[in-house]
Amino acid sequence: MKGNQIPRIKIEPNRTATDGKGASMLMKAYGVELDEWQRLIIDCWLGKDESGEYTVTSAGLSVPRQNGKNVCIEAREFYGLVINGEKILHTAHQVSTYKKAFRRLMAMFRDKKHPEIVKAVKKIREGVGEESIELVNGGLIEFKARSRQSARGFDGISLVVFDEAQEASDEQAEAILSVLSASATGTRQIIYAGTPPYTGCNGEVFRRFRQACITASGKDEEIHNSWHEWSISSDNLDKIDFSNRELWFETNPALGYRLTEEFTEEEFKTLSPLGFARERLGMWSKPASEQSDKAIDPRAWNACKSSEQKPEGKTAYGVKFSADGSLVVLAGATIPTNGKGRITVIEVRQTGHGITWLAEWLNERYKIASVVVIDGKNGADLLVDKIHDTWKFKDSVMKPSARDVVNATALLINEINEQSVTWFEGQDGLNESALSAVKRPIAGGWGFGGMGSELIEACSLALYGCRNSKRNPQRKMRIC
Repeated sequence: MKGNQIPRIKIEPNRTATDGKGASMLMKAYGVELDEWQRLIIDCWLGKDESGEYTVTSAGLSVPRQNGKNVCIEAREFYGLVINGEKILHTAHQVSTYKKAFRRLMAMFRDKKHPEIVKAVKKIREGVGEESIELVNGGLIEFKARSRQSARGFDGISLVVFDEAQEASDEQAEAILSVLSASATGTRQIIYAGTPPYTGCNGEVFRRFRQACITASGKDEEIHNSWHEWSISSDNLDKIDFSNRELWFETNPALGYRLTEEFTEEEFKTLSPLGFARERLGMWSKPASEQSDKAIDPRAWNACKSSEQKPEGKTAYGVKFSADGSLVVLAGATIPTNGKGRITVIEVRQTGHGITWLAEWLNERYKIASVVVIDGKNGADLLVDKIHDTWKFKDSVMKPSARDVVNATALLINEINEQSVTWFEGQDGLNESALSAVKRPIAGGWGFGGMGSELIEACSLALYGCRNSKRNPQRKMRIC
């Protein structure tokens, strides 16, 4: 199987010609051959009308990571510099990201195999914050990390690139785009390239542009913007079959070429369902404004972040099965004699290959943990049966009632607000689960709900069990 070369969403203005073929040939001449899907993008971005003007005013590209969207940007920039003599501003959210883009493009202009392109260079600046390439023909590209002041001192810019577009804020975009409106050149173009916004990132600019393109495409009028997107159509995790490899190939054009199926399978095993859906399947979730009330105050949650090692103390485990039973999350909680407690996500796995591993893991730790709390209509009973013979102490295995779940949620929320519990800052999946969790009505109260909430739910169960269990084995305890 090979990755799908045609985007699920393809919105393009009409064109009568394109410089895309020339850009693709130019890249190939200097050692980079574009994939079919990348040529499709460049043909659109460099499409022309009857008067010879570029038809795309603003372009958006959303494709999962590591597929090669940066090559599309490089092809547009390289052609713009060498052939058009354009002035370009390339922006990224992080310094490390724009530096990588700068070094890739700089390498092409310093390739001694092509002396003609080396001679085309007037000046290359490599100082931090001053990275730029200037050509003899007047072409100029400057690289900057986005900020309120990142666009100061620029003029005559005809192309602005927003790399990591999902991170761009309104304030940054307004400051940067002001240089484009002041451009003295005739051609002006903006490119937004990135991945679907994750919980906690800005996302407003990228999401708003996407929606504007989709809305405009449904009207019977001429459009001047483009949008290309490789993604799944569903934003409901419960309705996505993550193990369906056809989805992997449909949403990743480079899969089977540069991106391997083995690497994707490893991501499938290690990423949370929400993380895999967004990062590898290109899923766009609903914006926070369209979701229910957030369950956790982001400021309070961030204040509980810790880089310190897990404390020793009383330990309990929480297990949460997803609604359809396809996923299981194992979490732990530790309460030291003195000091703050700690919640930890230990493992997240699909249940397609069974749960024997989980039963064995728990059985090995019977003598060091107080209780295991297991929740979920699909899978919980089977797990309880598998560990029953080992976990013999009275109330050492708990299947929470709906009221227990409400109380567990309330306990964790209270401890977060009072900062009596911590979580390890390296657990990105847990962080996203906590920040995206919404209030789910249950038993006259509420529990955690929303996409990917299983991770924070498992932690709340572990903490609830740890705080309420009367069992406390007399030995040092470890979550591992």
